[in-house]
Amino acid sequence: MPKQVFIAVDLGAGSGRVIAAKTDLTKLYLEEVHRFDNPGTDLPDGSYWNLIGLYREILTGLRTAVERYGDKIVSIGIDTWGCDHALLDGHGQLLGMPHQYRDPRHEGMAEAMHAILPEVEIFAQTGVATNFYNTSLHLLAEVKKQSPGLLHASRLLFTPDVLAYWLTGVQAVERTVASTSQLLDPRSGDWAWGVIESLGLPSGIFGEIVAPGTVLGPIRAEVARQIGRADIPVVASACHDTAAAVAGIPMTEGDNLWLSSGTWSIMGIETREPITGPDAFKAGFCNELGVDGTVRFLKNIAGLWLIQECKRQWALDGEDITYAGLAELAKEAEPFSAFIDPDDPVFASPGDMPAKIAAWCERTGQTVPRKKGCILRIATESLALKYRMTLDKLRQLTGRDFARLHAGGGGIQNALLSQATANAMGIEVVAGPIEATSCGNLITQMVATGHLPDFAAGRQLIRDSFEFVTYTPQDTEAWNEAYARFQALCR
Repeated sequence: MPKQVFIAVDLGAGSGRVIAAKTDLTKLYLEEVHRFDNPGTDLPDGSYWNLIGLYREILTGLRTAVERYGDKIVSIGIDTWGCDHALLDGHGQLLGMPHQYRDPRHEGMAEAMHAILPEVEIFAQTGVATNFYNTSLHLLAEVKKQSPGLLHASRLLFTPDVLAYWLTGVQAVERTVASTSQLLDPRSGDWAWGVIESLGLPSGIFGEIVAPGTVLGPIRAEVARQIGRADIPVVASACHDTAAAVAGIPMTEGDNLWLSSGTWSIMGIETREPITGPDAFKAGFCNELGVDGTVRFLKNIAGLWLIQECKRQWALDGEDITYAGLAELAKEAEPFSAFIDPDDPVFASPGDMPAKIAAWCERTGQTVPRKKGCILRIATESLALKYRMTLDKLRQLTGRDFARLHAGGGGIQNALLSQATANAMGIEVVAGPIEATSCGNLITQMVATGHLPDFAAGRQLIRDSFEFVTYTPQDTEAWNEAYARFQALCR
C-alpha cells in the first residue's frame, strides 16, 4: 500500500467526484471514491446551484475516503468551474442561493458595463474579454436591481472558496478562480479596483486573495466528527478546474500549447506574462492565472456542450444513447456535409441542440442534417476547425509556431474528435491524461505539503503515471479545403 493518499474534490457543471490519489511519489494511482450529480435548477426568478447539496456530497465522499485510508490521507483540495460565487454576511452566513453562470440575469449587462467602461479598457485592466458568464456582469445585475444580498454582503467567495470555508472556517479567495471573474488584475494578482469601483460594486466584499498551493488550515472539529478523522489540512489548490487541468498536463516550458477538453474546450498557451494588447482583445483571448506564477493565455470554445446537449435532447425524446453510441453514429456519418460556428450565441443556452444545429445549417445555405450521426459529425468537425482557427490566432499573436498540442480532460476519450483535431490543425496531438484536472489539483497539494519539490516534479510524476495517445495529421488537403469553407461561414 502506498504511504500517502491525497484527496481531490473535482466539481464540474454537471457532476462531481471525490478522488483518492494513492502514491509512493514515483507513480499516482487514482481511485474514484464517490461520484454525484450536480444538476442546476431553474426557478421562477433564475437558475441556481444546490451548493449545500454539493457540500453534503463532499462530506459523504470524505467519509468514504477516511473509512478506506484513515491516517494515510495527507490533504484535501477542491477545484470547480469558474465565475460563480456566493455572498456571505458578517457572520459568515450565506445570503441567498448561488446563481448559475448561465442565469439570464446577465442579459443586457455587457452593454450596460461597456457604457460605463469601454470593453477595451476593461480588458487592459483585467486581461479578460467580456463573456456572458463573467462574474462582473452578474454582480452588475445585482447592483442594477439593488439586490438585498449584495447590499448586506460582507464577503464574496467563489464556489470552491465557499466549500473550503465550510470545511475549515477560513474565508479566502484563491487566485486562479478569482482570475475568471473579469475583476482581477493579472499583473499584480490583486483585485482590479478601478473596474470594481467604476461598476459601483461594494469594495468591502472583495477580501484576501491567496496563491494556489496555500494551506488554509485543518478541517473544522464538526467536519472531523462527521467524516471520522481530524486535522486533515485543506489546500487552496488550483481551484479553477481549467487551471488545475493545465497544471495536470505535462508540458515543458518551450512546448506549451494546450487544450482542456470537456463541456467547454479551452485552448491556449502557458506563459509568464499576460498579453493584453489590442490584437489579443480583438481576437477574444483572455488571461487567467495558473500555478507557479504562470498565466494561461486562452480562448474559450463551446466544447462537448454541443454533443452533451444533443444527447440530453434525444433522451428527453425517448432515446437515451450512450456516448460510445453517439461516437459510433458520428464516425459512420458523411464527413464535411456542413459546418456550424460552435461559438455562435444561439448554441450557448440549453434546449433542443439538434434543432439549433439544423437551423444554423439551413440559415447559412448548407445541407440540413436530418440524421443523428450527421448532426454529431457536424458538431465534431466544427469544433476541430474552430481549434484550427484558434491556433492561427495564437500564431499571429505570439509570432510562434507550434509542433504539437497537449490535450487533457474527459473530451480526449472521443477519439473521432481527437483525430479530427490533429487533422484540422495539421500538428501532432498528444492526448492525456484524461484526469488532467484531478492530477493538477493533486500535484498542487503535493507541492504545498512538501511532498514534491516543485511543479516540474509534479508533471514528471503525471508523465510517469499515465498512458498518452498521439494522433498525427491525416487527409491534410481535404481538411484544408474544409477549413476554407468553415472560415467563410464564420465570417
